[in-house]
Amino acid sequence: MSTKKLTTLSMLTALALIIFIIELRLPDLSSIPGVKLGLANIITVYSVFHFKPTETMMLVGVRVLLGAVFSGNISALMYSLSGAVFCLCGMLIVKKIISEKHIWLCSIIGGILHNIGQIFMAVLVMHSFAVVSYLPVLIISGSLAGLFTGVCAQMVINRKGTNQNIKE
Repeated sequence: MSTKKLTTLSMLTALALIIFIIELRLPDLSSIPGVKLGLANIITVYSVFHFKPTETMMLVGVRVLLGAVFSGNISALMYSLSGAVFCLCGMLIVKKIISEKHIWLCSIIGGILHNIGQIFMAVLVMHSFAVVSYLPVLIISGSLAGLFTGVCAQMVINRKGTNQNIKE
């Protein structure tokens, strides 16, 4: 990996962490636990379309690990990691089917899969399928959050395309 690419990935990881920390400071959007925008996923969905899968996996892995450390919530690491793995795998598959012009759709699918991954981990940890009843609410919120982050990622891509000074 070139120094330039490593630097770009590092900067994107730092940006995703900054967005994550800022989002932690915002008031909750809902009284339902686990419902949030996931604004750092703007960087993830962008990376899915602009970097190799292994590079995107590194970015997401470092972001999830450092996000847990910086937020002081190491116990949530397994939920975040399982959600991130489901989300990333799904988005990497969807990327092969859709074009970058429909990145918002990839982001919606990623948001839904993130929540499915978290529910999967909750079932494993709690040894109970009762938590699956929470999935419909999370699928709706994941769809809306995915749409929002996907539209934001599309705006970043459109902006990058109009600015000739920014190159990977």
